[in-house]
Amino acid sequence: MGAHYRRGNVKIVLLGLLAAAVAAFFYFDLNQYLSLEQLRSGRAALDEWVAANPVTSRVGFFVGYVIVAAASLPGAAIMTLAAGAIFGLGWGFALVSFASALGATLAMLLSRKLVGEWVQSRYSGALAKMNEGLERDGGFYLFSLRMVPLFPFFVINLVMGLTQMRTWPFYWISQVGMIPGTLVFVFAGTQLAEVTSLSDILSPGLIAAFTLLGVFPLIAKKGLELLKARRATGTA
Repeated sequence: MGAHYRRGNVKIVLLGLLAAAVAAFFYFDLNQYLSLEQLRSGRAALDEWVAANPVTSRVGFFVGYVIVAAASLPGAAIMTLAAGAIFGLGWGFALVSFASALGATLAMLLSRKLVGEWVQSRYSGALAKMNEGLERDGGFYLFSLRMVPLFPFFVINLVMGLTQMRTWPFYWISQVGMIPGTLVFVFAGTQLAEVTSLSDILSPGLIAAFTLLGVFPLIAKKGLELLKARRATGTA
């Protein structure tokens, strides 16, 4: 009874924090600052502030990115461009890579705590086979999803929270899988004057290349399993 009560309190607190973050975002209209036009117009002021506050600006950006990703708020793409524009390719990539992976992991854990545990408990029998498959190949599926820019990352975070995938594999696979897309967007931010819209950044050819890279490990694994099965059958 006591443990159940404490779990209920934790969920209430987490839900309250999440609701507060979302409400503050929209109440203060923070979305207006996360646009391509605003980034361009405020570029000079941002450059001056970063030059005067190198540590504070980087820490502040990192924390802000983690919050946006963890709360599944809009604006991560613009913030990734901003990282390249105001911090350069090296620092911009490092900040976004770690902040996005950490924020995604927190979003996944929030989803798991608020909904996922109940889903697993309520439908444990129906989900048993899926959980077995994810235990075996979940890392490959997650990597493929991270590599394909067509899937919104916040949706992946929330859906994976409904599964039993362990936290550490989710974190590092997400970070590795998001590296190509992060590099592309951060680099685009360093060339901000040439970017007219977010759709200019990912060409159909680039999306296709990411998709092939993402699904290749899974295809290779399945191919090796099929080959081993055939050899075992032939030996038998």
